[in-house]
Amino acid sequence: MRAPRLGNRSRSRLAQTLTNSTPRLRRLISRVHVSCTVANDPYFLGRRNQIIAIAARHALPAIYFAREFTASGGLLSYGASLADANRQVGIYTGKVLKGALPANLPVWQPSTFELVINLKVAKALRLEVSPTIYALADDVIE
Repeated sequence: MRAPRLGNRSRSRLAQTLTNSTPRLRRLISRVHVSCTVANDPYFLGRRNQIIAIAARHALPAIYFAREFTASGGLLSYGASLADANRQVGIYTGKVLKGALPANLPVWQPSTFELVINLKVAKALRLEVSPTIYALADDVIE
């Protein structure tokens, strides 16, 4: 909602691999001020250090879907807790091992979401974190 009020346009670009995303990213950065949102995908989680390095090299503010990105040097993450999801996998596995039919188990929806901010990265990007966002954060890396 802020982009239209500031007179900026929001554009979405899809990158399914890092190979095809790097040239697109360079073209986009050369034309406009941008930020990046990394979608929830195991492909990206497994390449988080590479993605964070690309964002840092281009001074690109980015928001990620998992705290692992922020802990590895990303700016900000908001998403379902992977630790909570792993606990749920253990609970489901235990139920199946005790004889429950997987088809009879309910579909699990995440209920724990985490907002994590890396202040070192914010300072490096010369970004100011608002007091409201700071107060809402589940974890702040200083």
